[in-house]
Amino acid sequence: MSDRLQAVDQGPKSPDGLRDQVSKEEWAAREDLAAAYRLVAHFGWDELIFTHLTMRVPGPEHHFLINPLGLFFDEVTASSLVKIDLAGKKVIDSPYAINPAGFVIHSALHESRDDARCVLHVHTVAGTAVASQRDGLLPLTQDALTQWGDISYHDYEGLALEAGEKERLVADMGTRHLMILRNHGLLTIGETVGAAFLRLFFLQRACEMQIAAQSGGVPLLVLDEAMGQRVFHQAATGFDQPAALSWAALRRKADRLDPGYRN
Repeated sequence: MSDRLQAVDQGPKSPDGLRDQVSKEEWAAREDLAAAYRLVAHFGWDELIFTHLTMRVPGPEHHFLINPLGLFFDEVTASSLVKIDLAGKKVIDSPYAINPAGFVIHSALHESRDDARCVLHVHTVAGTAVASQRDGLLPLTQDALTQWGDISYHDYEGLALEAGEKERLVADMGTRHLMILRNHGLLTIGETVGAAFLRLFFLQRACEMQIAAQSGGVPLLVLDEAMGQRVFHQAATGFDQPAALSWAALRRKADRLDPGYRN
């Protein structure tokens, strides 16, 4: 029986004593990432067992954590996360397989950007709807403008299974932290899970607001590029502190929802 079928048939299963096998820093990263999976599910941004959130493990090896194929996001725990290297090979034995599409997209950014410690990628309805519009995200709302100068775009190339796409993905991202994958979905990166999550939250909200405004059937009050840059620079000052405060509050919410993600 395949790893995927084992995961589905038996439910969540984790390596015995994993917490004793890894550093305190890695376990903290595992708890943060597992909390992010639970919160993405809570906000309704998940897509069954698909899409990915990843976190680079502290250390020089560039190993990173990814979700096990076959688990819903609200089933992911700190110990069920799969630790792989940049070649997609498991570093610690796991009963689970991983999704190759997740490896291609995430490994490209983890390998190329030192600040891409956390990479979040989702296929939300509003996010994918905006990604499918010719003009992409519009300078329409404050939520859009706060990230205006930090958003990149990547054209659709089919399922992300080809290693050759990695170079183009990295080039399109450049030095920015948010990406709209055209006809596909949303992606954010951060030095912490909290930073990546806060960027994703407001990008998703901006997309939801745009779709809602477009549904009203009246002309839109679209702002200009100058206003976009003004608000972006206003909001960019001191991003780390609100990200840390927001993530601490989100971790408390994750604990209230189900502290089992820490296992």
